[in-house]
Amino acid sequence: MHPVIEQLKLVGLVPVIKLNDPEKAVPLAKALVKGGIPVAEVTFRAAGADKAIAAIAKEVPEVLVGAGTVITIDQVKQAVSAGAKYIISPGFDKEVVQYCVDNNIPITPGCTNPSEVSIATKMGLEAVKFFPAEAMGGLKVIKSLAGPFPKMRFIPTGGIGPDNLKDYLAFDKIIACGGSWMVPEKLIDNEDWDAITALAKEAVLNMLNITLCHIGINSADNDTCEATANSIAQLTGALTKPGNSSVFVGSQFEIMRKVGRGTNGHIALGASNVERAVRYFESQGFEFDKDSLVSDEKGAKAIYFKGEFGGFGIHLLRK
Repeated sequence: MHPVIEQLKLVGLVPVIKLNDPEKAVPLAKALVKGGIPVAEVTFRAAGADKAIAAIAKEVPEVLVGAGTVITIDQVKQAVSAGAKYIISPGFDKEVVQYCVDNNIPITPGCTNPSEVSIATKMGLEAVKFFPAEAMGGLKVIKSLAGPFPKMRFIPTGGIGPDNLKDYLAFDKIIACGGSWMVPEKLIDNEDWDAITALAKEAVLNMLNITLCHIGINSADNDTCEATANSIAQLTGALTKPGNSSVFVGSQFEIMRKVGRGTNGHIALGASNVERAVRYFESQGFEFDKDSLVSDEKGAKAIYFKGEFGGFGIHLLRK
């Protein structure tokens, strides 16, 4: 998969930005970064989109900035010259797509039916935009399209927001969701950057769906482990599930047979996607013990944060 598409997949969210004033591009981009979303799709629906892209590319280089609503080859040239790293178009224009393919420019054109997805596949594209998502049948249609095109990935945009974001991203053929709910024009016009940062954080945490999975309690020895597990089972009415290294009491408590990570034990936080969670929390200043990473064929499964929190180690766990 192209590195740019991989980056979009890792972030999982693509703010769709209409900037009436290019001068606001940099503070907006910084607000998104602060909120944990280093991605921006600046649409050519507004005049001066190329100037906004250029400003972000120069002043906030950590942002993966792309051009949206691109419908002509001239706009592609403008966008790339300004510093756009990828192109997103609302529909499938074969000439525009072919130009991007010929010049190694990542593009995700709008595709909403099998014919368009088929052509995109033959042209070597790895991901397409599905727009307008909700109006064109939403997740149900995307799943139908994914059947005959198993290698294609989708970026749905249009009608997606906090209420349905998790449903879309739960489908593994969807690499990211786009939308303007994180960057409403009113907040941009009012230069309310703190509010945009708050919306960005809210969107990321909604996507990650962080929840408490279980609490691990350390024991000095096996006898202490068994006694603690039996006591908690009596308190909660849950069944014990003995294992080689621990005893689970229901799904909420893991009693370790010896002292493990953390002075007192550990806390497992569930996340919908561990790779995305690591990227986000690192952007917020947290560090991870990379040696603790556990992976399987689906990717990262678990990883510990560095240090302790109130005497407990904390690790992320894929749900």
